[in-house]
Amino acid sequence: MESSHPETARDPLPDQPAATTSEPTAPAAQPTRAGRGPTRTSGAWTGAIAGTIVALLLLIFILENTQQVKVSFLGAHGHLSLGVALLLSAVGGALIVGLIGAARMAQLRLRARRAERAGS
Repeated sequence: MESSHPETARDPLPDQPAATTSEPTAPAAQPTRAGRGPTRTSGAWTGAIAGTIVALLLLIFILENTQQVKVSFLGAHGHLSLGVALLLSAVGGALIVGLIGAARMAQLRLRARRAERAGS
């Protein structure tokens, strides 16, 4: 029966070679492209291509929806093409969402700063 005490730990068997660290190792290989993440330039190109595709789709949408519609907003009245009116309403909605998100981020940063000051 073996003891569980560390001072009685068994040595490696004599017929097994001991591990040596003096063996030369191969020089470190240069990292391959597959081993690294995306670069800033590749991200910029991806964004530019995606932006171009979205802009092209929006242009097609606007050109296909040329019917004139009456638009009234806060007392202002006018006529716009349907595509432009929908695009402007989508941009307005995105701006509202962005402002609400920015206000929430500012609120969380302020709360984190106050908690950090109270903790230190």
